[in-house]
Order: sequence, then C-alpha cells, then structure tokens
Amino acid sequence: MATPVVTKTAWKLQEIVAHASNVSSLVLGKASGRLLATGGDDCRVNLWSINKPNCIMSLTGHTSPVESVRLNTPEELIVAGSQSGSIRVWDLEAAKILRTLMGHKANICSLDFHPYGEFVASGSQDTNIKLWDIRRKGCVFRYRGHSQAVRCLRFSPDGKWLASAADDHTVKLWDLTAGKMMSEFPGHTGPVNVVEFHPNEYLLASGSSDRTIRFWDLEKFQVVSCIEGEPGPVRSVLFNPDGCCLYSGCQDSLRVYGWEPERCFDMVLVNWGKVADLAICNDQLIGVAFSQSNVSSYVVDLTRVTRTGTVAQDPVQDSRPLAQQPPHPSAPLRRIYERPSTACSKTQRVKQNSESERRSPSSEDDRDERESRAEIQNAEDYNEIFQPKNSISRTPPRRSEPFPAPPEDDMATAKEAAKPSPATDTQLLVPNLEVPPRPPVVTSTPAPKAEPAIIPATRNEPIGLKASDFLPAVKVPQPAELVDEDAMSQIRKGHDTMCVVLTSRHKNLDTVRAVWTTGDIKTSVDSAVAINDLSVVVDLLNIVNQKASLWKLDLCTTVLPQIEKLLQSKYESYVQTGCTSLKLILQRFLPLITDILAAPPSVGVDISREERLLKCRLCYKQLKSISGLVKSKSGLSGRHGSAFRELHLLMASLD
Repeated sequence: MATPVVTKTAWKLQEIVAHASNVSSLVLGKASGRLLATGGDDCRVNLWSINKPNCIMSLTGHTSPVESVRLNTPEELIVAGSQSGSIRVWDLEAAKILRTLMGHKANICSLDFHPYGEFVASGSQDTNIKLWDIRRKGCVFRYRGHSQAVRCLRFSPDGKWLASAADDHTVKLWDLTAGKMMSEFPGHTGPVNVVEFHPNEYLLASGSSDRTIRFWDLEKFQVVSCIEGEPGPVRSVLFNPDGCCLYSGCQDSLRVYGWEPERCFDMVLVNWGKVADLAICNDQLIGVAFSQSNVSSYVVDLTRVTRTGTVAQDPVQDSRPLAQQPPHPSAPLRRIYERPSTACSKTQRVKQNSESERRSPSSEDDRDERESRAEIQNAEDYNEIFQPKNSISRTPPRRSEPFPAPPEDDMATAKEAAKPSPATDTQLLVPNLEVPPRPPVVTSTPAPKAEPAIIPATRNEPIGLKASDFLPAVKVPQPAELVDEDAMSQIRKGHDTMCVVLTSRHKNLDTVRAVWTTGDIKTSVDSAVAINDLSVVVDLLNIVNQKASLWKLDLCTTVLPQIEKLLQSKYESYVQTGCTSLKLILQRFLPLITDILAAPPSVGVDISREERLLKCRLCYKQLKSISGLVKSKSGLSGRHGSAFRELHLLMASLD
C-alpha cells in the first residue's frame, strides 16, 4: 500500500525580478488573491498574475519613485502615489490613465479605495489626509490632526468611516459624513504601521513598531485587548473573511490571534522575511515580500492552521447576518456594519470642503494620456484577466484553483524548516520588461558581484564570505575520502578571529552595563563613546531609542557626533539606528534649542541658563553639520531615501 504523501503547510511559490531598480511598494488584490501590483524606483507600476513569470502590464507616467499602490475591490482600478506627492489612477480594463490628482507636498505613504463610492483616500508625509473624487478629479475634503507621516488608511466595510495610522503613535477614526474626527486611539508607544477593520463587527486592529497589536471597540471607543511579544515591528495584518481570527505576518512566521481574550491560536514558520501584504483565497493565505528588485510570494495552507476554538462556519453562510450565528461564549456581540444592498445603490454622501479643489475634465486629461501609458507586456494574460468574454465570468476567478502544495521534506531536512528554503523550492523568474534606455541591468553572462555600498540588515549570506571556502573541494575524476582533521580545519577557518571579535564586544558591553548600573545614562553613553566601537554605540542607542524619556539635552551633545558617523556607515542597521536617534532628537529638542537661542539675553547671572545655552549652541552646531549630510542623502531611492527626506523636512528650521 502506497504511503500517503505529506505536503507542506507553508512554502515559497516563486521569486521574480519585478523592476529594473528597487521595488518600493506592492499590494495584492484582496478579491482574487491572484493579482499583484508593484511600484518601483523606476517610476513604473507593474501588474502580475501570481505564480506566472511575466509582467502583464506596465503603467508609466510618474516622474518619481512610486511609494504606495492600491487596487480597488473589483480589481478594475489601481491608484499609485509617488515620492513627489502626485497620485495617478488607471483603468485596468481600458488600459489607460483615468485621473491625475495633485495636492500633497510630500511622499504619498498610504492609499485606499472607498468600497462603494468612487473615492480615493491618500495619506502623506506632509501629515495630511485627503479624500479625492475620481469622477470630478478633485479633492473634496482634507483631514488634519496627525503630527507625523500617515502610514496606513482603511475605509470601514460600510464606507462611512476612515481609519488612519501614523508615525505619531496614534490611530484616528474619521466620520466621512460629518467631515470630522470621531475618536483618537492612543496607547501605542511606536509608529503605527497598519490598521484593519473587522469584516463584520465594529472592531479595529492596529499594528505598531512597538511590537504590539491592539484591538479597539468602535462602539465604546476603547481598547479591547493588546497582544504583546511580537518578534518585530508589525507591518501586515489581515482578518479571516469570517472574522474568526486575525493573521499577523511576522518576521519569518505567520501568527494567528484571537482578541477576547487575547491569545495565539497557532504559529507557522514561513521564510518570507519582512512580509509586505497578505490575501486569502481558497483557504490559502498568500504573502508577498520584496527585497531590492526582487518580489517573492509564499503560500500557507489554512486548512492545517488552527484558527479558532469553535467549528469553522460554512463559507456559503457568510452572507447571513451575524445575529444568526452563535456568538463566542466569552465574546460580547458587537454591532454589525450595514452595507448597501447593491453596488448600484445611491452614492454615499460625503462632507466636502467649501474650497474643494474640484476640476472638471479638460485638456489636462489629454495631456495625462500622452504622459501616461499602459504597456501591455503579455496580451494573453491581459485578455484573460482584464478583458472577460462576458460580464458575469471575470478572471482571476473568485473560485480559482488552490496552489498545489509541495511534498514535505524528509525528517532530516524537516528540522531545518526555520532556515531559508533550498534552491529547489525557488523559481527565480526574470520577466520581459520593456525599460527605457539605461545602463544594462541584466546581462546574459553573470558579472562579478561587487560588495554593496550599504550592507543590508537582513541578508541571506555574510558579506565577504563564501560557502565554498568552508567546504572541501570536490574532485570529480577521483573522489577521495576526506580526512576528519582536514574537514575540521576547513570548518574552523576564521572561527578564532570571530570569537575574538565577539568576546571583545561582549566585554565592552559588560563595561557599559556596569557603568549604567552605578551612574546615569549620560555616563554610560560617554563610556560607550570612549571605547571607540560603533557597534557598542549602536547597541546602546537601540535601547535608549525605545524609551524617549531617557533623552536629555546633555545626552544629545554626546550622541550627535556619533549619529553623524552612523549615517555615513556602510551597514544598513547602523544607518537605521542613526536615523531613529536623530528623529527623536529633532522632535523633542529642536524647538527648545531654537527658542533658547532666539531668546533675548537675561539680566543678571543665571548659571543654569548659561549652561543650557552653551549646550543648545553646541547641539545647533552639530545639527547644522549633520543637515548637510542629510540633504545630500535625501535624494537616495528606497527606504533610506524616504527616511532621509523625512529628516530633511524636520531640519528645515535650521536653514
């Protein structure tokens, strides 16, 4: 009798080269789970069908890197926001530009389509949220209230509310009909990266860089529960379609949570790194992640994942009112969203500004069409997905076939599940992209790999080391048995040097910790600086950055010169730590420094004021020195460029 084949719970589906330069944003179509849109530093938006190698369509028109993309619910429209603040909307079925929306003064960080009306919401690094009418080509309302970049926007399932998450550690709920803020949800201690409405109940989930997920009751406007202990910043969450649980895409894992009470139902190891978006189709969860110009997609079989303590409901019954469903014994029944009965119902009324920036279609539309193009790269896939033969059957189909799961590894390799997938599980697919003339990116012969200018914080192999150096040379003609001593010498190559480095670092950190226990934070930072080892400074700053109350003005005078060194480091993690520390200093102390320096001289002798003035002058001089470096790096692309541009805006008062 044949042994049944055991298949994997999670696996890597494919890897593609999505753009000729770095990928800066991506989104999955939530309705089908089969459509992928990517935005890149090459100013293009590319459309892909999951698990197919070639680009379906490439949308051009933006003149700066695309920072945010979003598909509408039927997957017929796509909106993309750029680094310059412009927004473009394309009709995918007509393969043409629909609207160009101008008004933001900085990066577009977040976008969302209204579920029923023809509206788009945009959040920017300029802290403003704007609601756009696609038909009239104008901004109908502007929502102000956040003090830092707006990272995520979501419309409620009934289309009456808009939730926003920002770097100012807050979540806000806006009433579209009244045109004002309904409630603010404080509680996070770090930037809030994502918000998601429950599909049925008046419940909102938010994920933050403080490694927590909070659930908010939208009737009582209070926190329901808080899940702590995430392995890293929370960037991607998704409710199950029936609302029984919440999926969190963590670093290299998928976690399944309940909220009343807060608990973790299950955890699945997935080697996807920092997952950027999630979608569900055919009881499979699709996750996508990007690194440089590559995009990887992964699949988790949800039939093998514990999602709730109760029996799963029949998906056919999802349309029933929640009141007919048996409530969870420990969970109170919340109010349910009232959705329009049909898509053709009356358009929802939205509060509009008296000074609405409406513009009627004019000759600008013709100019948009000339500047923007929809280049169909694969006519067969395009016709299959966006040109259905009738209006009833549209692909990607709502009931598409699930992706076949590969067989599970044998017992020896199953223990290595937490390590990166072997090459046999990975398809590296290089698409046929038509790119404007530029220096060649992909050639038929591999070029020698140069050491990157910035060494990524998460990388699959150490810089400067080759696996072949640690393995015995393979002699094909006469394979000889390897002597144990030779094998050990190869394995231990470089081991002593690494031990010396790590031992020295551990000793230095012990010294700093001893100083901190007997003195204050300023003394411990001084000791770390005196050691003259940037790695120790980075470790210490990563701790101090978690608690802003530790920062004092005299600490800034010591740290700022070290920040200047970190910003020029070749290590990505060092640059990130430097940017975080500088951002904290600018937010907490720059207004104080400028006010003290601008104040008239005091009458009499005030020693404490003189000392404070001296510290402010020193900090101002150091910040001026750093501002030139920040300005020079603000033109970089990708995540680094975005961080430096934000710092440049915060340092504008120094000029």
